[in-house]
Amino acid sequence: MNQPRSVLDIPIFHKIYDLYKLLHSYHNRIPKAERYTLWQKCENTALALLEAVIETGQQRGSDRLHSLYAISNKLDLLKVLIRLAKDTHTIENSQYLTIQAFIQEIGKMIGGWIKSVPH
Repeated sequence: MNQPRSVLDIPIFHKIYDLYKLLHSYHNRIPKAERYTLWQKCENTALALLEAVIETGQQRGSDRLHSLYAISNKLDLLKVLIRLAKDTHTIENSQYLTIQAFIQEIGKMIGGWIKSVPH
């Protein structure tokens, strides 16, 4: 008999986990004026994504679909916050590009997950 796969074993969980670790690694390099405002919001949004993925992994049917759309919206918010961080020179362009690569891959994973849920 197949055991259901733990949400902690799915690739999107690991990708968001690694994204948070990356954001956290930049924390001390962020200017103090932004560290506890814009950057803290970025880190908190990544943590909220992680939490939402764990919760969504336990859901079924329309509840799961609704949660996946909410995760997609949170990812869009993180995208905007990261772009704002780049535009306000809170992060360097190279950091922005690294983070954006993670965000794009996570977005594709969310899209695939949404497509796999029966509508």
